[in-house]
Amino acid sequence: MDRLGQEKISLWDATSEEVRPDPADLPESVDLAIVGGGYTGLSTALHAAQAGLSAHVIEANEIGHGGSGRNVGLVNAGVWMPPAQVRAALGPDYGPRFLRRFADGPAMVFDLIERHQIRCEATRAGTIHAAHAAAGLRDLEGRWREWVAMGEPVEMLDAAQTAEALGTDRYVGGLLDHRAGTVNPMGYVRGLARAARAAGAGLSTGVRVTGLHKQAGGGWRVETDHGPVRARAVVLGTNAYTDRLWPGLNATFTTIHYFQFATVPLGPEADHILPGRQGVWDTAPVMTSIRRDARGRLIIGSMGRVIGSRERGLSRRWAERTLKRLYPGLGPVEFEEAWHGQIAMTPDHLPRIHVLDEGLYTPIGYNGRGIITGTIFGQAMADLLTGMDPADLPLPVTDPAAVATAPLMRRVYDLSFVANQFLKGL
Repeated sequence: MDRLGQEKISLWDATSEEVRPDPADLPESVDLAIVGGGYTGLSTALHAAQAGLSAHVIEANEIGHGGSGRNVGLVNAGVWMPPAQVRAALGPDYGPRFLRRFADGPAMVFDLIERHQIRCEATRAGTIHAAHAAAGLRDLEGRWREWVAMGEPVEMLDAAQTAEALGTDRYVGGLLDHRAGTVNPMGYVRGLARAARAAGAGLSTGVRVTGLHKQAGGGWRVETDHGPVRARAVVLGTNAYTDRLWPGLNATFTTIHYFQFATVPLGPEADHILPGRQGVWDTAPVMTSIRRDARGRLIIGSMGRVIGSRERGLSRRWAERTLKRLYPGLGPVEFEEAWHGQIAMTPDHLPRIHVLDEGLYTPIGYNGRGIITGTIFGQAMADLLTGMDPADLPLPVTDPAAVATAPLMRRVYDLSFVANQFLKGL
């Protein structure tokens, strides 16, 4: 609990140097109403306010309560798909533009951090995609060749170099991306909120939007449990936490969970683990991530929910056994925090920008790349609302389409992730 008696949702919530912003009252009317106080919502608010729009963020809980405050904190370039697949999916116009914007995504994030002096433990040491087996190594080598051909600063590591960088010999190679880095994700989103308020945007927390009604004369009436707001345009920035506010929108992606365990700050016995402070994730079908924070904690995570408590239960056993396999010399460790969050996965692993109606937009389906995607798309929403041609967006605007298999796949994924925790916790 913090000093206000509010439960912390993650390690990042507990350790963020950026504090929760004080909420403002709802305005009667505004140019732009933004639903959701995460990366998308705050980036939209910041860039819209800088462009001269009156913008107001409405968040049902606290800033960063959803995926933004539960993120691993890897500031990665690009998306899950290799560059060639992105070009094939988006075509000759959007494909190269999308790749350029997302390759530059980490630079945009770190520039915002520097410009607004956001206190979020930013580290620009790169990230490492670690190969768990020969098949994973072949995939990484293909990605490396594509990025190098584009002139991007990526480096292929052999098994020995990977072992030196990670402090474990469990991986057969890795792809080091020098564009990337790590942050305290809650610190980053709270810093965006501070910057947005300084630019003139408003922010209300603890206010739930209950309805959206298109007005005959143009614009929207945004109904909340604290009264209505009239807005010329609305952006829904709820991503994986999208509910039934707009019918059918939460059926356009498959929700999966991702959990993390954080140790207490470790001493010299852990100096060999990630000495360069890169963030790591691997190529295994059920991914594992590893990183350190500014105080020396080791944070390890994987797909699924936290099952049981931090002190005991299936997920705790998974975390203990996985650390023992990766770092057998580390010995027993104490875990300080455990949490999970939601990820919105699309069938092709590409995000979307939907126009739901006139003046109503939502970027959605970030596939676990929320930090750069939310930041980039927030700026894109502000540009669109201040006159940018929709054809200049990072990817084409689409109508929402339900993923028929999403309800079944959510259950399949949940069961698979439970099985993974059970098997690797033995």
